Amino acid sequence: MIFVAERAVPDPGERWGATAFWTVAPGRGELRPTPLPAFGPNDVLVRAEVSAISRGTESLVFQGKVPPELYASMRCPFQEGDFPGPVKYGYCMVGVVERGPESLVGRRVFSLHPHQDRFIVPADAVVPVPDDVPSDRAALAANLETAVNILWDALPPVGARIAVIGAGVVGCLTAWLAARIPSARVQLVDVNPARAATAEALGVAFAAPGEALGDCDIVIHASGHPDGLVTALGLAGFEATVVEASWYGTRPVAAPLGAAFHPRRLRLISSQVGAVAPAMRPRWGYRDRLTLALDLLRDSRPDNLLTGSSLFADLTNIFPEIAMTPGDRLCHLIRYGGSR
Repeated sequence: MIFVAERAVPDPGERWGATAFWTVAPGRGELRPTPLPAFGPNDVLVRAEVSAISRGTESLVFQGKVPPELYASMRCPFQEGDFPGPVKYGYCMVGVVERGPESLVGRRVFSLHPHQDRFIVPADAVVPVPDDVPSDRAALAANLETAVNILWDALPPVGARIAVIGAGVVGCLTAWLAARIPSARVQLVDVNPARAATAEALGVAFAAPGEALGDCDIVIHASGHPDGLVTALGLAGFEATVVEASWYGTRPVAAPLGAAFHPRRLRLISSQVGAVAPAMRPRWGYRDRLTLALDLLRDSRPDNLLTGSSLFADLTNIFPEIAMTPGDRLCHLIRYGGSR
C-alpha cells in the first residue's frame, strides 16, 4: 500500500508515508507502509529512482545469517527493526531531492538508504551524483567505496602482481581499479567462465582458479566462498599480503594455515568498509569516500556489471531469487520509475 496525498511535495512538518521493503523472516520479505518522520529544517525529501541489491551483506541479512554478536555493528544507516527481522536494510540508493536546501532541490543524490520509494534524511546524508554519471551506474557507489577501501588496505605498489579472487561486483570493481596501477599485473579469478567477458570489458585479465598466475605480491579474496580463500593463499608469493574481503556471516570457514603458510611468511588481513584502512581513516569520512566513488564512476566500464532490473512493486517476489539463487547476475537494480 502506498499512502497518497493531495500535493506532490509535503510542507515542512507534514507527516507523509512511503513504502519500504522489509525482511520479515529469513528468506521472506514484504513491502510495508512506512511513516516518514516530520520534515526538519536540515532535512531533504528524496524520491527514489533506482537502488541496487548487495549480493554480499544484504543477501546474508535476508537469509538471517547475521551472527548475534554482530547485530549492533552490522546496522546500516537508516535501518529500522532489528536482526534477524523484521528489518529494513539496504544501502545503495539513488534518488532526486524534492525538498531541502536550494542547492540540492532537483538534483540526483546517492544515499546509504534501504529500498524505499520516498524518504527523509538529513541533508548531509546524501551526496550529489555528477551530471555525467547515469543513475543506474551511480547505484554502484557503495560497492565501489568498498573496493577503494580494499585497495587502501592492500597498499599495492607500482608494478605489483595482483590476483583478485571472485568476480562478483566488489571483486570486479576492485580488479578494475587495481588495473589502473602503472605496470601492475592484475588477474581476476573466478570459477565461472562467463565472467571472462566481464573481465575483458573492464580491461582486466581473467583466469580460472587452476590457470591463475601465482607468486603474487597481493591477493584479494572477494568470492564469499571458503574455497576462494584456499585459492587466494595458494597464489600468494613469499611474504605476500592476502586481503580477506569476503564476509561469511554465520558460515564457518576452514582456512589452510598449515603447509606453506608459515614458510612463505604470508600476511593475512581483513578488509571491511565499516572500518576504513588506518592510513586513510583520519582524513576520509564517508562523504569523502562516496564522492570519490561517484567521481570514479564517470568511467562507463562499470556499466558491464549492471545485469538486470526489476520494478520496486515486484521486489517481494524477486528478492529471494536474487539473494539465494542469483545465477549469472551481478548487480541487480530496483527501479522506482524515471531513472536515467
